[in-house]
Amino acid sequence: MTRIGVLAVQGSFAEHIDRLDRLGVEAFEIRQASDVAPMDGLVIPGGESTVMTRLLRDLNLFDPLLEMLKDGLPVLGTCAGLLLLAKTVTNKGVPGFATMNITARRNAYGRQLGSFRSVAAFTGIGDVPMTFIRAPYVESVGVGVDVLAEIDGRVVAARQGGQLVTAFHPELGDDTAVHEYFINDVIG
Repeated sequence: MTRIGVLAVQGSFAEHIDRLDRLGVEAFEIRQASDVAPMDGLVIPGGESTVMTRLLRDLNLFDPLLEMLKDGLPVLGTCAGLLLLAKTVTNKGVPGFATMNITARRNAYGRQLGSFRSVAAFTGIGDVPMTFIRAPYVESVGVGVDVLAEIDGRVVAARQGGQLVTAFHPELGDDTAVHEYFINDVIG
């Protein structure tokens, strides 16, 4: 059985766990260093990226998770998770893992009032409902990164090997297509 850890220090981790449970995956919360255990994949949910990074460091989770990512652990980063994985973040405060060859912009669609829903084509899946909440987007992609979805010419989903990021929240709503893609195509 596939086993996926979900970072549970802030953000919409419960919703990711619910989606994974519905797909028959063993999902577990990672709240502190002792929760880090063998896993087939990791989900870094939405939340506030600066706060999440500080919590990861304060809880001694940052370095062990970074080493696992560098060793090739598949990861799904949504919204703030995208920012933590981005090699470069414009207008940012605290550096994250920086393991994915992308440049991202924080709060690119504005504050809470800039939140919106859309449906767009996602390579390998088809049309996917997307919920954006104070969302970032990918300004540019580097070598080895595939663009998977765009809205109005802005990259909102991308993949580099075992790293999958979305600017939107696939855990909000009933659709499980992005989680299925992560399990079946990214983790394999």
